[in-house]
Amino acid sequence: MSGVVPTAPEQPTDETENQIKSPHPRPDAPPDYNSHFVLGPPGPAVPAPAGYPGGLPVGYYSLQHPCAFPSYQLPGGIHPMQYQPGKYHMPNQPVPVTWMPGPALMPNCPPGLEYLTQLDNIHVLQHFEPLEMMTSFETNNRYDIKNNLDQMVYIVTEDTDDFTRNAYRTLRPFVLRVTDCMGREIMTMQRPFRCTCCCLCCPSTRQELEVQCPPGVPIGFVAEHWNLCRAVYSLQNEKKENVMKVRGPCSTYGCGSDSVFEVKSLDGMSNIGSIIRKWNGLLSAMGDADHFEIHFPLDLDVKMKAMIFGACFLIDFMYFERSPPQHSSR
Repeated sequence: MSGVVPTAPEQPTDETENQIKSPHPRPDAPPDYNSHFVLGPPGPAVPAPAGYPGGLPVGYYSLQHPCAFPSYQLPGGIHPMQYQPGKYHMPNQPVPVTWMPGPALMPNCPPGLEYLTQLDNIHVLQHFEPLEMMTSFETNNRYDIKNNLDQMVYIVTEDTDDFTRNAYRTLRPFVLRVTDCMGREIMTMQRPFRCTCCCLCCPSTRQELEVQCPPGVPIGFVAEHWNLCRAVYSLQNEKKENVMKVRGPCSTYGCGSDSVFEVKSLDGMSNIGSIIRKWNGLLSAMGDADHFEIHFPLDLDVKMKAMIFGACFLIDFMYFERSPPQHSSR
């Protein structure tokens, strides 16, 4: 018995051959994958960054040069595909908002209105609310204020409770809060409730808007004047003294054309600026997604610019704010 040498247990011949021939340590390794992409032409030369005296390692591309990303050639003569970083937004990432650079503080200028001193026209873009059309539930209005370079200047948000909005609709009293890029409220616009059930020529029924900048400090008022065929407003200072007037068209419900409200001097002889409600096709006809262009002289007093800006919102609520259809229950 002592001369017998122990041996390993016998294994099947097939398993032994598989272990010898397989180059992978795991018996169930995935099969080899042959890529059908053909590497395209090399990108342009990239200067070597600090730490790589001999240039970038093979296969690395500089993130500072998007054009240096590789292209891939598909078989069969198909055009190559190139990655273009920054052109397409990821679905879960918000679209970046570009704000107008903040100007320096200026003397004799209410804080927050320094932006208007650099502009001679602004765009007022109302947000479209599809749920408002579908459910007939009136929601708070929101507006983006931009310059000609599509840079955000202000954000205007309505602050009205649900009952008031849905009970009074377009006649509702409201508070509009104007915020800047830092989220600071730099201006407040308030519209008190005016009863329209009595004679329209009565002063107590005329609409009015108060503009405060900073909030709590009135700088002027927008007052409606009774007129038989057109919209007429007075732009007043903090003492309720008339400074300018706004004269609207005979019909503000024209389909397929812009509505122009002219800003004139008190004698009506000089044109100072304009508030233009742009026609946006189906959005203008079916939903509350108004687009206004406001024009005024660059050297106009900044408080009067703010008053023209405030008049735009009173005009919007009075003539272009459409109430959702009311469904009668039977």
